[in-house]
Amino acid sequence: MPMHNPCHPGEVLKEVCLDSLGLSITRAAKGLGVTRQALSALVNGKARVSVDMALRLSKAFGSTPELWLGLQRAYDLWQARDRAEEMVVERFEEPPVTV
Repeated sequence: MPMHNPCHPGEVLKEVCLDSLGLSITRAAKGLGVTRQALSALVNGKARVSVDMALRLSKAFGSTPELWLGLQRAYDLWQARDRAEEMVVERFEEPPVTV
């Protein structure tokens, strides 16, 4: 069963990692080796978790890159499903088998 309205991975990062460890965005960005702007955009839901960022987050917080990419995928899929009715797509049927 699909998740209901999953939060953006940046929200998880802020609440579970940064806030619980008392890390500012500036300090966390320095430790992650990224710019403050890049981390701020992620935390504020304006940027996606990239493969590179997933690796950095997993190394910094003892998780896995798959966790971060999975959170991003769930969020993206939820957002796309919200727009699915507007998509105009042709349905392709399987061609008959001939011998």
